[in-house]
Amino acid sequence: MELSLKELLEAVNGEVIFMGKTEFNSICIDTRKIEKNNVYLAIKGENFNGNKFVLEAFKKGASVAIIDEVLFDLNDTENLETVIKVQDTEKALLQLAHYYRKKLGLKIVGVTGSCGKTSTKDLIAAFLSEKYKVFKTKGNFNNQIGLPLMILELDSSIDVAVLEMGMSNLGEIDVLANCARPDIAVITNIGLSHIENLKTQENILKAKSEIFNYFGEENSLIINGEDENLLKIKDKCFEILKIGYNHEYDVYAFNIILEEDKTTFTVKDKEEEIIFTIPMAGKHNVLNSMLAIEVAKKLNVTFNEMKRGIKNLEATSMRLQVIKKNKITIINDCYNASPDSMKSSMDVLSSYKIGRKIAILGTMNELGEEAANSHKEVGKYALNKVDLLIAIGKYNDCFKEGFAGENLITFTTKEECINNLSTIIKENDVVLVKASRGMKFEDIVSSLEEVSI
Repeated sequence: MELSLKELLEAVNGEVIFMGKTEFNSICIDTRKIEKNNVYLAIKGENFNGNKFVLEAFKKGASVAIIDEVLFDLNDTENLETVIKVQDTEKALLQLAHYYRKKLGLKIVGVTGSCGKTSTKDLIAAFLSEKYKVFKTKGNFNNQIGLPLMILELDSSIDVAVLEMGMSNLGEIDVLANCARPDIAVITNIGLSHIENLKTQENILKAKSEIFNYFGEENSLIINGEDENLLKIKDKCFEILKIGYNHEYDVYAFNIILEEDKTTFTVKDKEEEIIFTIPMAGKHNVLNSMLAIEVAKKLNVTFNEMKRGIKNLEATSMRLQVIKKNKITIINDCYNASPDSMKSSMDVLSSYKIGRKIAILGTMNELGEEAANSHKEVGKYALNKVDLLIAIGKYNDCFKEGFAGENLITFTTKEECINNLSTIIKENDVVLVKASRGMKFEDIVSSLEEVSI
């Protein structure tokens, strides 16, 4: 973090209540991860108060602490370093990241959408990597704590930062967009994720659209033109670019070839066309790639530079990760789940030519009143895609009603499923494992890796 103490104080509107060391490097909010000369920022959560751990942070090497509540003895000077008091540490984190983003002046690409955010982020970073030094959001650091922490990991050597922006309700992406001020925004699609909170897809569109709340004439919004909800975004003061399969779009894809471990397609814009092959399965990743290609075009990356950049693709774990072990193939897609992503993952599963195609599916969270129907719809979609459906969780009856086939096994818990895997799985099986993040289906993946055939 390239800031002076004076700039740090200015950014967070803080007051020094004890002066110790003035040298510092990076921000840390977890005392278990404190390193020498870190700035410890004391965040409050539902079940903890970071202000209680200031002395522990100093003991472990922190040189500065930012607090909003004094829960230690200020007279205990022997154990203190520089302490800065602010009104609210969570707001201070956002203010600090916003200040730092403005100071660095690099390009920011913001990515949001109901599903496909992470894959699109990974593809954008890859397509840009041949020309620029690129930073991308790590893991799921895409909320009001995670996003500013990502910004504060940047430095002046970075040319472009690709930042994922998540939300569960209205107003949340507005906070992130205000903090990061993206130059280019990408919206992947509008699905049913978070409809429990937002009630309608119109509200989901409204929430995702907050990503361009701070746009002016110099900004660009890139949208998936195959999503009818996104086509409702019109007549803005900034540039709107569409991608998809329509030849009238800014760039479009055709001649799509789907294989087990890669996807090939032709891309055409107004000037040229070129064949791309990405090491990712599934037709949905063609659209994700097109979004990434349009971002790269806006940043003056050529098609040939993009093709070379594909070699640098680093896909986030548990996103259609293919594991071949113990004579079976496991498709680990445990990171999250929505009706659209469930269907896309089963499309990938159905592309395999050898062995039984088995889907182990769990609960899709945050669907509210749409939950029962959505699980039924996914079950119905599975009927022509899989040889065996294994359903786990409270919506088993909905999966069963939709599937309406004989090759269905249900379990109440993932532990029951794990205990029965050895009697179900056979040599050459291809097994998709997918559910919402809270189900922690990676435990099933780990067990599949240990199954003896």
